[in-house]
Amino acid sequence: MNVTAPDIIFFWVARMIMAGEEYMHDVPFRNVYFTGIVRDKLGRKMSKQLGNSPDPLDLIARYGADGVRMGMLLAAPAGADILFDEALCEQGRNFCNKIWNAFRLLQGWQTSAEAAQPEASRLAVEWMEARLRDRAAYVADLYTKYRLSEALMEVYTLFRDDFSGWFLEVVKPAYGCPIDATTHAAVLSAFDHLLHLLHPFMPFITEELWQHLAERKEGESLMVSPQTIGGPQPADADLLRCMKMAGDVVTGVRAIRNAKNIPQREQLHLQVVGSNPIPAYDCIIRKMAGVDSVEEIPAKAESSVSAFMVGTTEYAVPLGGLVDTDEEIAKAEAELKYLEGFLASVEKKLSNERFVSHAPAAVVEMERKKQHDAQSKIAILRETLTALRK
Repeated sequence: MNVTAPDIIFFWVARMIMAGEEYMHDVPFRNVYFTGIVRDKLGRKMSKQLGNSPDPLDLIARYGADGVRMGMLLAAPAGADILFDEALCEQGRNFCNKIWNAFRLLQGWQTSAEAAQPEASRLAVEWMEARLRDRAAYVADLYTKYRLSEALMEVYTLFRDDFSGWFLEVVKPAYGCPIDATTHAAVLSAFDHLLHLLHPFMPFITEELWQHLAERKEGESLMVSPQTIGGPQPADADLLRCMKMAGDVVTGVRAIRNAKNIPQREQLHLQVVGSNPIPAYDCIIRKMAGVDSVEEIPAKAESSVSAFMVGTTEYAVPLGGLVDTDEEIAKAEAELKYLEGFLASVEKKLSNERFVSHAPAAVVEMERKKQHDAQSKIAILRETLTALRK
């Protein structure tokens, strides 16, 4: 008789159900969660014979208990084997450091009861609250489906990108200045909600920080503290959409800075071609993108301008004397020459009837996409060169 692992699991599950019915007159559980086999990053089953099974205590000593927990969960998508990689534990440890550093930043801010709340901070607080409601509801839904790894990734990106990478940067006061008490209280509240969301995955660091976040009663614990944030509200969708657009605008301006090697201390001027779709968020764009103003214009200038699109809205950044025109022309000409050579090779392949008729349809379609992308980039570069040479 060949007894498999699923047979043994079924036996023990059935035995526990019968024991519950016999002694407690009730089924002890109604859902069973099966995990896959733990394998190494090469896909081999972990075993003593292969020597590919790490010592858990050694991992905890190097990465911390929460770092190891996070590493295991990141490697454990629902319904699949666990492809364990020690690098994921290192990622978990680094994330613990990020959480701790965010807490230190909040504790280090000086508050002022008299200071008025800036408009950018007010909008950011409203957005963060809406974002927390939206993601908390989504994570709760993932729990009902037992998609634990996906739930962790949602909370991870919520803390890393939305809270640390955007929200804290928007509300952060100028160097040496205090933060207004209203914003500071909202930031601490958001941090509290995030600790609740992270606690099932990283119980040790979240409990420690939660105890230091405010005065707690004797025996009070995050482990039994309810998550108080409600579900999404009707106005949240528009708020999230507008802030997403503002973030894309900031990303576009920063990309121009990086491409043109313009230092952060240089204030840029941002133009909106046509109507500004999010004028209320100009205060955030000015702070985060380092621009002195956001101006609506009927059409962009023909020269010394870098432009980008956000949705259907075009934005332009006049560069004036901020860039070396000769250097930009040389770079554009070099890129144009490369793309023209690349396009010629793709078109030669597509003009070969034997290739088109015998190659898989997906391969031919990919070559046509390359052709279209190269043609689009060449057209943009030629427009850029025309503008630079005027």
